[in-house]
Amino acid sequence: MATTPAQIDAWRAARSEDQNLEFKEAKNQFDNRKLFRYCVALANEGGGYLLLGIEDAPPRRVVGTAAFNDPVDMASKLFQTLNFRVDIEEVAHPDGRVLVFHIPGRPLGTAYQFEGAYLMRAGEELVAMSEDRLRTIFNEGKPDWLSLSAKTGCDDASVVQLLDTQSYFDLLHLPYPSQRDGVLVRFESEKLIERSNNHWTITNLGAILFAKKLDQFDHLARKAPRVIVYEGLGKLKTKSDLAGTMGYAVGFQGLVGFINGLIPSNEVIEQALRREVKMFPEIAIRELVANALIHQDFNETGTAVMIELYDDRIEISNPGRPFIPPERFIDEYKSRNERLADLMRRLGICEEKGSGVDKVVSAAEAFQLPAPDFRVKELRTSVVMFAHQELEHMDRSDRIRACYQHCCLRYVMNQQMTNQSLRDRFKLPESKVATVSLIIAATVEAGKIKLSDPTQASTRYRSYVPYWA
Repeated sequence: MATTPAQIDAWRAARSEDQNLEFKEAKNQFDNRKLFRYCVALANEGGGYLLLGIEDAPPRRVVGTAAFNDPVDMASKLFQTLNFRVDIEEVAHPDGRVLVFHIPGRPLGTAYQFEGAYLMRAGEELVAMSEDRLRTIFNEGKPDWLSLSAKTGCDDASVVQLLDTQSYFDLLHLPYPSQRDGVLVRFESEKLIERSNNHWTITNLGAILFAKKLDQFDHLARKAPRVIVYEGLGKLKTKSDLAGTMGYAVGFQGLVGFINGLIPSNEVIEQALRREVKMFPEIAIRELVANALIHQDFNETGTAVMIELYDDRIEISNPGRPFIPPERFIDEYKSRNERLADLMRRLGICEEKGSGVDKVVSAAEAFQLPAPDFRVKELRTSVVMFAHQELEHMDRSDRIRACYQHCCLRYVMNQQMTNQSLRDRFKLPESKVATVSLIIAATVEAGKIKLSDPTQASTRYRSYVPYWA
């Protein structure tokens, strides 16, 4: 163990706290119940460190702590209360006494609870895990949905007949093997197929990505994404309702192209030249569709990824609730289906981890659209992109959401939001400084952003960071 003052200083220099690192000032004391809750939450997130005696806001000064003068006794209480061991270490930092709680990760397939609550971290808060998240944890160690069988008893010819093997090599920019055995070996190495006696089993992963026709696999036809176009602003009248037929990797480009073909265009005039501009940026549609496919809960039955197009908006949703709060989508990443995400990334269908939502928000700003609205429902997660609106037509929640997302986007780009940067986001002249100041004040009041330097007295030089920074 033997944590050194240098290690503590390295932790203090981290850009922000995360699921595995927590600082608390605790100059004089720290509530036992609060300690128990943090230990459970950190353990459920894979383990980590809780440090007492350090301010939790940058620059995170070491102030020293007088809490828990008998660490051995406190470690014993933790074990008796939580039924798992937490080691407590006293470190004599030059600026004061620091207590380091070494919290182990939970065992596979197990979630810890305190007073009946299975806790996890959500930004600065401790929240109860969703039923969706708990189900995923309890299913750990069991075969996941992607590794289950989609079709058994296939011979070599059937595999190539059912799966679009050519697309796999095309998407990876690899030459197609001259012998069928080379194809089968490669697919087996990716766990798209498995050898079973003298036949092949096509896994759900192989079928959901490369099926030539999803309805040739009994239970996969309902996993095909649906594209629904409505007339007007509601669901009363449907213009069209079409479901995909091919695997995600095989049909992705066609799906995105089909959606973009349905999106209306607006005519704009730039330097006396007319040009057609789609209502929604193509890169945003691509990223949102890819995210919906990747992060869906495949264990949910009778539902699929849905793309719903209205006259004034597009809604893209997937089965399952997210593992992280929607307000942290810009800076955090936690995939429900890691193997699917990894393969789709290598196939060029999605970007590196966590960058997709950044691109969506950035594209919305470039197109001068209202901020995307990420919504978590009982069994689904959805994102809504709205058609262009002038600032004066946006309501208070639209403005606050746009301000918060702009602040997050600046932060992940290692910049800070200012009045000028937000004016640039809304394409407003300098004469609208007061208007933008009101939006910023409302967003601060809503608890979404905060001053990067609370001691800055001049309003002219104020900058802002997300509340969790």
